[in-house]
Formats: sequence, structure tokens, C-alpha cells
Amino acid sequence: MAGVVFENVSKQYSGNTVASVQDLNIDIKDREFLVLVGPSGCGKSTALRMIAGLEDITQGDLFIGQRRVNDVAPKDRDIAMVFQSYALYPHMSVYDNMAFGLKLRKTPKAEIDTRVQEAAKILGIQQFLDRKPKALSGGQRQRVALGRAIVREPQVFLMDEPLSNLDAKLRVQTRSEISRLHQRVQTTTIYVTHDQTEAMTMGDRIAVMRDGVLQQLDTPETLYDNPANVFVAGFIGSPAMNFFDVTVEGTGDGVYLNHESFRIEVPARMRNEVGQYRDREVILGMRPEDVDVIPDVEERAANIKVDVVEPLGNENVLYLLAGDNPFVARVAPECRVTPGQNVAVSFDLDKVHVFDKETEKTVI
Repeated sequence: MAGVVFENVSKQYSGNTVASVQDLNIDIKDREFLVLVGPSGCGKSTALRMIAGLEDITQGDLFIGQRRVNDVAPKDRDIAMVFQSYALYPHMSVYDNMAFGLKLRKTPKAEIDTRVQEAAKILGIQQFLDRKPKALSGGQRQRVALGRAIVREPQVFLMDEPLSNLDAKLRVQTRSEISRLHQRVQTTTIYVTHDQTEAMTMGDRIAVMRDGVLQQLDTPETLYDNPANVFVAGFIGSPAMNFFDVTVEGTGDGVYLNHESFRIEVPARMRNEVGQYRDREVILGMRPEDVDVIPDVEERAANIKVDVVEPLGNENVLYLLAGDNPFVARVAPECRVTPGQNVAVSFDLDKVHVFDKETEKTVI
């Protein structure tokens, strides 16, 4: 096994004025499951392809284990890659698809059979070994692709959006299978996705990227509770964090965040940091689950309008309007409101986030 290290790595395609990946520094530990996440075009797949040797590095150094691999051919990097499209040979059986890479390496036939049978058992596809890929479902094909990677026993697994072609239910099932697989084989895994739910549920750590730049690298819990900036806060979490432009006001010893539809007092733990922005605008961030909706209040206090109600059984997701500012609340199913109704809201002040409006970096 081996870790992977990016040292000031950049990738710029000819004709582009902006690098697709800019000065990337990540130290991926041996046996770690790291997820690269971000919107389309953020550079996550380019970073993965540089590890695989499918993209040249414009600047910086890339290490697999102790070896600098900038100029090492893909076949000599001891990695295995799982693609979005499965990339199976349609004319070969499942067994031959899984064994193909080992045959090219002239691995002894008995060892090939042992590895294929073991991988098939881990993935629960022993009964499909004689079938062709066209006879399999999408989830089964993806397990074959995973099996083909496992039998190689590489130093590093690379996975490029392997679940994006599966339906929602199968994505959840295969997601848990990949997590169990990692726990069992303990191979360093780098996983690319644009789905933040996949990232949050699978990664030991998550690297959030935007426009080729690493925004934050940390555990799922830290990214959720302590995002570095507005982008990370809005990208991690579903439904996304709510944002409000508010003005910081001071009255005596108190500091307040004032919006046209509400006014909240800043908790004591945040007073010094937020107080520095007195008489200026900041961005208030609040997770949907930290918004409480109060339907039965006096008319003068009901200053928020319900726009859409999504009953999900275990909870209701409410789309609300504070003036022209849309936001979302996740509430208990017992909270019964209707579109067009006016309500009041309260925020869990222990969970408030405040961001600098100009830099969009976290204030506290």
C-alpha cells in the first residue's frame, strides 16, 4: 500500500488562460479513503487523471509512496482505476474481464483463478462469472469493474464517479458496498464525485474543490460544522445551508444581526468577532435543520411566508420566503403548514455561521 502526495501541482491545457488545477497540495495517507468533490469543471477528475498518468503535470510533483511519478508511465504506477462507464470488454465473460489485467502481466493461471474467485466472493458476483456484461444490470457491471480493480492488488484505487450511471436506490446500495470493500481490503482509495452525499458518507476526509482550487480539506464532520467559506458551507449539506445578507448593529453590550424580516442577537461566544463588522453587512448562514418554524403566532409576528411544502414522511421540508430571500427549513412532520401561510421562525443560535461578505471567508 502507499499514500499519494500532491506538492504544488498544477495542470494547464494549451490555449487556456486559467489552470484546470492550481497549486494543489494534498497528502493522502496510506489506507485512507479520500473523496475529491466539487461541481462539474472544478478540476477533481483532472487531479485523479494526473495520479493515473492519463494527464501530464504542468507544474509541481506527484508522489505515490516514496516515488515521484511525474514521468512514470501509467502501467508502471501500480494503480487500478474504476470508471463511470464500467469500461468492460463486451465480448469477454465476467471472469475474463476480471482476469484480463493479470493475464497481461503473465500472472500464473492458478494465482489468477484464486484472485478472481476471492474478489467475486467479496463482491457477491460468483454466480455471474460465466456471463457476458450485457446480461448484467448496471449495479452488477459496476461490481465487475470493482472486481477487476481488486484482483490487481494495486497500491492505490482510483474511482471516477463510479455510481453516477446507477439509479438512486442502487447508488445507495453500491455506496455501502464500496465502503465495506474499503474496510476489508484497506487499499488507499481516491474517489471523485460531484455528489456531496456520497462524499459525506464515504470519505475519511473530503477535499472540496472549486475552479481548480482546493477550498478545504478535512473530515466530513468538520466540513459540515466548520466550513472555511461560503462555497464549502453551501456545497456540503442537503438541503444546502441558508444564507442571508444581514447588517451588524450594536446596542449597548449587545450585537445584533438585522434582516428585513427578523433580528437576532449574536451569541456571546461570537460577539467580539462579529462586533468588528458593526454597521457593515455580513452573510448569515444557517442549516435547514437549525431553523424552527412556529405556525400559530400573532399576525404581527408572522413575518415569514411559506412557499412550498415537501412532506417526506419522517420530516417536512419547507421552502420559505423572508421578504425576497428564499430559505429552507427541515421540521418534524407534526409541523403542519400550507403554502401561502405566514409563520414565524427561530434559529438555533449555537449553530449560527457568519461570513465576511467581501471575501466570503468564515468569520466564526
